[in-house]
Amino acid sequence: MSDEERLRRWRLVLGGEGAEGTGTTLTGVDAGMDAALAALYRDGDGEGGSSRSAGLGGSAPKVARWLGDIREYFPSTVVQVMQADAIERLNLTRLLVEPEMLEAVEPDVHLVGTLLSLNKVMPDKARATARMVVAKVVAELERRVAQRTRAAITGAVNRAARITRPRHRDIDWNRTIRANLKHYQAEHRTVVPERLIGYGRQTKSVQRDVVLCVDQSGSMAASVVYSGVFGAVLASMKSLRTSLVVFDTAVVDLTDQLQDPVEVLFGTQLGGGTDINRAIAYCQGLITRPRDSIFILISDLYEGGVRQEMLRRVATMTAAGVQVIVLLALSDEGQPSYDHANAAALAAMGVPSFACTPDAFPDLMAAAIERRDLRTFVEKIGR
Repeated sequence: MSDEERLRRWRLVLGGEGAEGTGTTLTGVDAGMDAALAALYRDGDGEGGSSRSAGLGGSAPKVARWLGDIREYFPSTVVQVMQADAIERLNLTRLLVEPEMLEAVEPDVHLVGTLLSLNKVMPDKARATARMVVAKVVAELERRVAQRTRAAITGAVNRAARITRPRHRDIDWNRTIRANLKHYQAEHRTVVPERLIGYGRQTKSVQRDVVLCVDQSGSMAASVVYSGVFGAVLASMKSLRTSLVVFDTAVVDLTDQLQDPVEVLFGTQLGGGTDINRAIAYCQGLITRPRDSIFILISDLYEGGVRQEMLRRVATMTAAGVQVIVLLALSDEGQPSYDHANAAALAAMGVPSFACTPDAFPDLMAAAIERRDLRTFVEKIGR
């Protein structure tokens, strides 16, 4: 890299119109990139450096132009980060209720979370545009996760249905031979199949009941979005009976809307308090086949309700044979903030509590359907 290119890059990183010491003047596209970055990140020259020399102010046209500029200068992954920073640093949330603004933004999961939190205060025209933004993100997420989720779960259901006393036509010869290789008799050049493994008989009945119970407090926004998408994918599978319940201090059952994940997301209300105990009490009423049921609580475990009652309910469910899993987050956001005391209490009951990325969720569901020890799964994704 030439010295000139190195100075140019440092100038873009440091900003400051020459005050940073590079002595480099930016022109053309570089100047536009610098202005877009300065509007968001540069501190002002006022006393204490607390005011901003640039900024987007409260002007919707200026913000819309800035959104267009960053999409021109930067790749979409960078644009999404800058949008999220702008909403937080420059308090642009209120401008997102304007259709012109929504048409200018780069859709992503975090933007969807922000729009859902503003759902009740949006004018009708803006809400229609917001639905289109949300629908675009949901379609992309479904494209990303649906096929892999269905494949993982179908395989798990089939494996869980395998039988060990199959009729001849039901024998899975490949798996039977592998399972009996230790019984190979060299003198006869054959394997003695002491244990037969057969294909599970085809059935159209529901194999597992899945209850997703999702905390819709403000800190769980990305998890709510992914939960809605995965809930719709699971509900499309005939081998599963899927329920989706969201909660804050109230409980809302969105199961009848699972055919439309966009409708599901607009049925949530991000923000407010948290009553996990009340939500679990409702979900207990949905479970009619405990030993064939998987209960997934997606929450940071900050309980505003009755903590001991919440823990007692979880203990009751596990004792009845329900497979209980607690996801502290279902997102790509990294290490979540959560109530460590409640997580430790659940772990003492044998209930795994961990954060899960969307890419790992299909494998988690497969492991749960096969009733594998999830501690191994948690260790694997934690590496």
